[in-house]
Amino acid sequence: MSEPSRPARTAVVLGGSHAGMLAARALAGLADRVVVVERDVLPDGPAPRKGLPQARHAHMLWSGGVRAVEELLPGATEALLAAGARRAPVTTDMVVMGARGWFRRWPESHHVILAGRDLLDATIRDLVLADDRIELLRGVEVLGLAGDAGAVTGVRVRAGEGAGSAPGADSDAGGEAGPGAEWVVPAGLVVDATGRGSRAGRWLTELGLPAVERREVDSGLAYASRLFRAPEQARSGYPVVNVQPDPRAGGPGRAGFLLPIEDGHWIVTLNGTRGGEPSTDDADFVRFAREELRHPVIGELLERAEPVSGVAYTRATVNRRHFYERMPAWPENLTVLGDALAAYNPLYGHGLAVAAQSAVILRDTVRRRGWGSAGLSRRVQKAVARPVSTAWDLAVGQDVFCPGATENGPTVRDRLVAAYVGRLMLTATGNGRIARRVTDVTSLERGPEVLLTPSVLLAAALGPWKPALTGPPLTADELKRAGLE
Repeated sequence: MSEPSRPARTAVVLGGSHAGMLAARALAGLADRVVVVERDVLPDGPAPRKGLPQARHAHMLWSGGVRAVEELLPGATEALLAAGARRAPVTTDMVVMGARGWFRRWPESHHVILAGRDLLDATIRDLVLADDRIELLRGVEVLGLAGDAGAVTGVRVRAGEGAGSAPGADSDAGGEAGPGAEWVVPAGLVVDATGRGSRAGRWLTELGLPAVERREVDSGLAYASRLFRAPEQARSGYPVVNVQPDPRAGGPGRAGFLLPIEDGHWIVTLNGTRGGEPSTDDADFVRFAREELRHPVIGELLERAEPVSGVAYTRATVNRRHFYERMPAWPENLTVLGDALAAYNPLYGHGLAVAAQSAVILRDTVRRRGWGSAGLSRRVQKAVARPVSTAWDLAVGQDVFCPGATENGPTVRDRLVAAYVGRLMLTATGNGRIARRVTDVTSLERGPEVLLTPSVLLAAALGPWKPALTGPPLTADELKRAGLE
């Protein structure tokens, strides 16, 4: 059992998913020890686990996140591609119907990594845990924080069924902790990456700190996802297909997207806001895609594909942000990252990228300020608010217009911003330069200020310089390979 008397150079990361593993990697080399505490007994390889139910839905990693992952784990992209993930150029390999019409497939500006969440997590996890400076405490539940309002000194934990070794235990649990055993893992820095179910706000009030400011914007979106085997000729190199709602039409918004992932599969997610939700019935999935979306192309593609799973369903799509950076007081040695800090409507695909960028910020801030320096955790919390704010504004700027999303509805600012963004999106359907500026922001490679330069403002005022497309920009070869021609 490791010595419990040296907590100052021990980092404890709560949560062994994407955000937690990248945070652990970020701290390796800055701490003497990094311990990841995970409630689940993690599988070997890409397999489902209880604590990640959203893995049954579509995921993508935008290039801003890919760059951050590569910075922390050089060679990660190569490992993902070798495992079966796909690199898709934006907007070259995207067939997208936006609110203002079909986007053209411009030359590559950015890219996304497409893979099932189980494959993504397993690949990143294997790369992180190959570092012998990082230890995994598996099958262990976090009960709360040790310390006081001034500083966190460790984490109170309890072993569950299948718990592994208990490094750093300061009880009599010994090297192995039986089910129900409780102890404290001492730490000089604790990172909460426990996701949407984070109890950090409650833990802080238990330490004597005030309640955190929180905002929720709930579009009422429900998700239904299903895995398909693509037609044989369309099992590689097929584009992303996305049909978005038009909020100007009124009524519920319905959307769908098809992502080509590993092993010749398509993962398809259909969604709808209040009153327009997809069914949980397997038999209704293709009908909804064909008849309820603004264009039937996804349904037509699925009619020629083979379903290989049932429908996975969720309503956990609320945008929820905790403004920890605004707290009047913040304890030393605690940082909150990932969905525990801000969780977004998954429709926009930004959670994975923001988590990766936040881990890089964590590493850089600790390296620059020095381990254990006064106010370090508060500096980290303020710094990670930057990428969080960009993704938050992108999600909330649209979701706030859904009926019932907020108590008071959209503000005047919300309406002005939405009107300008709508004009930009219309322009982007027929102007490749503006399409690139938009994807600069949606890929999380640049901040929204690039959309306010004089040249972009002028282009938005002039509108698209190419005429609107009348149908999905699938090539003749793509139509043939999918059996549509």
